[in-house]
Amino acid sequence: MQIPTFIASFISVALLSTQVTASKVSYVKRASSSPQQAEVLEFSNFGFSGTFNMVSQLDNIYSDTCSCQVNPAPVDFSGPNAPLNGDVSVHFRGPLVLNKFAFYVSDNFVHGDAQSSNWTRLSYYDAESQTSQNVTFLNNAGQNSTCLGLGLSYADSDGVNASSSSEILAANTKLLSNQEISIFSNVSCGPSGYGNDCGVYRSDIPAYHGFFGTTKMFIFDFEMPDESELPGWTANYNMPAIWLLNANIPRTAQYSDNVNCSCWRSGCGEFDIFEVKNNTQSEVNQLFTTIHDYQGTDDIETGLQINGYIPRDTQGSMVGGVSFDSNGNAIVWVSNSTTFDEVISASDFNSWISSDGNAVVDSLSSVPAASSASSSKKSSGSNVNNDSIYTRVFIGLFSMLFWF
Repeated sequence: MQIPTFIASFISVALLSTQVTASKVSYVKRASSSPQQAEVLEFSNFGFSGTFNMVSQLDNIYSDTCSCQVNPAPVDFSGPNAPLNGDVSVHFRGPLVLNKFAFYVSDNFVHGDAQSSNWTRLSYYDAESQTSQNVTFLNNAGQNSTCLGLGLSYADSDGVNASSSSEILAANTKLLSNQEISIFSNVSCGPSGYGNDCGVYRSDIPAYHGFFGTTKMFIFDFEMPDESELPGWTANYNMPAIWLLNANIPRTAQYSDNVNCSCWRSGCGEFDIFEVKNNTQSEVNQLFTTIHDYQGTDDIETGLQINGYIPRDTQGSMVGGVSFDSNGNAIVWVSNSTTFDEVISASDFNSWISSDGNAVVDSLSSVPAASSASSSKKSSGSNVNNDSIYTRVFIGLFSMLFWF
């Protein structure tokens, strides 16, 4: 029989809802006013005093009895940029092409102070010249665990497949929607174990340190073209992103539904630098900046988002990054003036962010909020259970057919 128009409309809306839920488990709450377009986004007063829980033991990770334990004594952190003043990894989700990457540190850089210390480059990748210094490309193509999800592996030069050894990402490699790679340093971790340099991690992964330092900076030359090769129902469809994680998260479980298998839920830190939050027509070309910890909020899944966005260029490359200064100011910017020199002076950096002018600054509270008990994080699209969604869709559809 022919389906009535109003039922067809219901199916269309329901399937769209399913797509959005599969694309991302959580959404950031919008501020009361509409986000402002900008070239510079800043969190001031970033960093606070708090605690998070470290994984202390992994048991039977490739069996149905897989489980994780956390140490009862939480880890303390404090100071500017905490908890992300420690070891962090860098993550990329398509559609995206990474042309260049660099990591910098400074002894004492303060935004706006021309007398601050210079930035010194410690890591560098150039796709065109196939240059790689202190960089290891990994992805989530490792073995799957019932409670941990997919493990880390060396990324092949195509970024997607697993490799038996470290490789350089090939030039013009395009990640498609929902495909991810990550960058760690080339400094290997010591043995897995609670209290060791990299904590407890999966024994069958390539384990590397991330990037340390209170005062640090990451710069990218990247492209975020519109998706044209995958169907629109793909998870995270046309929603590219670049973000930082406490490096303990991917070494244990980046996408796990078990809160004990990662320090993420307890607030060890995530910083979304450039991220498309929704693939709706109005927001698909807007890049937002969000933090996920407990500084000033008890909703870590939602996090705190700067009430502004940087336009996404889908036709060419974008150059910019994020810097964390010694006073707890986190600045995200895009500027064609940005360079990847081995040493960057304070005056040069300040010119990048001041010449573009249009900035949105949000000041963070110094007070931590109570942690939440629920579990979720940026979705890989592979661990989202849509059974309840389909149940609601078809119960509603059946009810309307019966009524009709």
